[in-house]
Amino acid sequence: MDEKMDFEKKEGEQLRAIQEEIKEKEKAELQTFEKPQENDRAEKENIHNAWVEKKMWEKKMKNLISLVILLAGLFVGSIFVDVSQLIKGNGYSQKNLNKADIFEASGKTWVAYDAPAVPMSVISDDTCEKCDPSEVLVWLRRVMPTISVEKVNFDSERGKQLIAKFDVKTLPFFVFDSAVEKTELYTQAEGLFKASNGQDVMDTQLLGVPVGKYLSAPTISADDPSLGNKDSKVKVVVFSDFQCPYCKTLFPAFRTMITKYQDKVEFSFKNLSVDSHPQSADSALAASCAQDQGKFWEYADKLYASQTEWTNAKDITFFKSYATALKLDTTKFAQCLDGKVNQARLDAIKKEATGFAISGTPTIFVNDKVETGVVSADQLTKDIEAELAK
Repeated sequence: MDEKMDFEKKEGEQLRAIQEEIKEKEKAELQTFEKPQENDRAEKENIHNAWVEKKMWEKKMKNLISLVILLAGLFVGSIFVDVSQLIKGNGYSQKNLNKADIFEASGKTWVAYDAPAVPMSVISDDTCEKCDPSEVLVWLRRVMPTISVEKVNFDSERGKQLIAKFDVKTLPFFVFDSAVEKTELYTQAEGLFKASNGQDVMDTQLLGVPVGKYLSAPTISADDPSLGNKDSKVKVVVFSDFQCPYCKTLFPAFRTMITKYQDKVEFSFKNLSVDSHPQSADSALAASCAQDQGKFWEYADKLYASQTEWTNAKDITFFKSYATALKLDTTKFAQCLDGKVNQARLDAIKKEATGFAISGTPTIFVNDKVETGVVSADQLTKDIEAELAK
């Protein structure tokens, strides 16, 4: 009501000011008007009166138009002010919105939230059924109803920009505006998000969201033990844990592939230790120390062959004894293992695995073709032959 009275008062003041301006201008014009001669005074007075009346009408019309423009400008200033509010004194003004938690308009129901609006982008592949982010988006809208989703295809210009900016390796991929940090979900599950380039990336691996598509494959670095043709277009990379029983089952098939294709394919082994296995980290360190002396593959064979022997051990004695059996320099080996000299190398592999959303071992890449779990030699042969044929 106070807002309406203030508006009416301002409107009255504006009208009075316009009227005063008209009177002053008319008075000035009448004073400068040339008086008619006496012989045709009556006729000229009639012409004069008609001219004055015309001028007054024109000025009134100009001022009326100016008033309309002025009032329209005042009304456009508020997005939610409409005709019904002007007539009835109600509608969607800021004052009325502050009083409502829910209201209906144009067939939709609008609900007020304390949380901020959170713009987000999801990168996917429209042609990839496994890349469909719908299920994740349904869950997100339940726990974070103020998200605003932008769906981006990975091969669009926008998609390419985001992939380069955030080093995207898997689809679907979820990027949030930093406003997400002010939501209740972020407060309760901050570990699901990782800050990157002024925004927040969601770790789908922690949510258990399966990878729909890999956009790239792991590279083989100088620190990774490898065998075969380094110039080959086909790279086979296995992420494996020495204490993992499934990895032990797979390893003979992997070694068979090396023997069969080492002239055509490059093979690499990445030590991915698993936190739930108590001897996993030390066995990976031991293998990396053997690698420093050029005996990684022999040491890996020994670890898998003797897995049941050392897996429940309380110390690293077995690992040192295997170095002796393989005729390694035991002093250097012990210094390397005890000092965890190659820990940074193993940490880098963990980080790389996270980037590829690898959630378990063994995981095998034949270029960007991915196999998980125990894979037979026949299946690996098919995958390798398919890539060689490209």
